[in-house]
Amino acid sequence: QVQLVESGGGLVQAGGSLRLSCAASGRTLSMSTMAWFRQAPGKEREFVGGITWIGGTTYYADSVKGRFTISRDVAKNMVYLQMDSLKPEDTAVYYCAAGGSSFFGATMMRTRNYDYWGRGTQVTVSS
Repeated sequence: QVQLVESGGGLVQAGGSLRLSCAASGRTLSMSTMAWFRQAPGKEREFVGGITWIGGTTYYADSVKGRFTISRDVAKNMVYLQMDSLKPEDTAVYYCAAGGSSFFGATMMRTRNYDYWGRGTQVTVSS
């Protein structure tokens, strides 16, 4: 089992920045791909970005490319999502996810590829 706990959400004005953190514990050696997803009220959960645990290869949704950056600290079992130039449409609950296989490119976007999920952290961007 892998436990994931997100933090860092909050209220920010449009154009501002937030940094989300995801702390992983448990069988972290089984993690190969980490990702961030988000879900806005009344919408389906959508992929934001992902990173491979060993090589650090990243992939982003088009909607956040150039504004969001994913990074990880393998020694600390942490994954981060730096969000810049935030827009009201970025408002959502953000979830951290971990998968046991390495995925690259668009395959990172599939929710079924992830075995473990955190409970989420709310991000609200005001206009």
